Amino acid sequence: MSFLDYVASRWQQLLVDSYQHASMVLQCIVLATIVGVLVGVAVYRSPAGAAVATALSSAVLTVPSFALFGLLIPLLGLGVAPSVVTLVLYALLPIIRNTIVGLSTVDQPILDAARGIGMNRFRVLTKIELALAWPGILAGMRVSTQMLMGIAAIAAYAKGPGLGNLIFSGLSGLGSANALNMALAGTLGVIVLALLLDAVFVLVGRLTTSRGIRG
Repeated sequence: MSFLDYVASRWQQLLVDSYQHASMVLQCIVLATIVGVLVGVAVYRSPAGAAVATALSSAVLTVPSFALFGLLIPLLGLGVAPSVVTLVLYALLPIIRNTIVGLSTVDQPILDAARGIGMNRFRVLTKIELALAWPGILAGMRVSTQMLMGIAAIAAYAKGPGLGNLIFSGLSGLGSANALNMALAGTLGVIVLALLLDAVFVLVGRLTTSRGIRG
């Protein structure tokens, strides 16, 4: 069976696997963004705190993904739980780092002007600082998303959902019928999803960032 025939005969399952893959990545990005922004807000005024937060999130990236899945499986079992925890941990560094950089580089005269018109600390943070830091935070989310698209495929090692199951099944059965087609379909699916989600982030950036900040 040719690759195109394989895709045509299994397109429904491929769509389901693609949806599960993209859904898991996007949900993990949302969770990582919430955690990363909160951490960034908590530490950006403290050089020591910012250094510790960046160092800890960087340390996660030094752990091979297979090893991290292996460490979490005895604690969380197989399936969605270890997959989500692993992906969230890997996504934190770009988001935390960009949040800290974005918040710490807001011009002081802008903050003084906001306080001068009666805005309290919380309103200055939410209306001014986070708004100005948003392009950087979104860039961190974009980088993390591209990184997670590949790592999510390895979640099949922990029986996680997504296109990784096709890749693992295909590679483990190389030499048998359709094994190469399975691995190729999963790999190309990950690439296509990564490109589509990157385009979505570009669009979101244009829609949510004012022209003054973009300029």
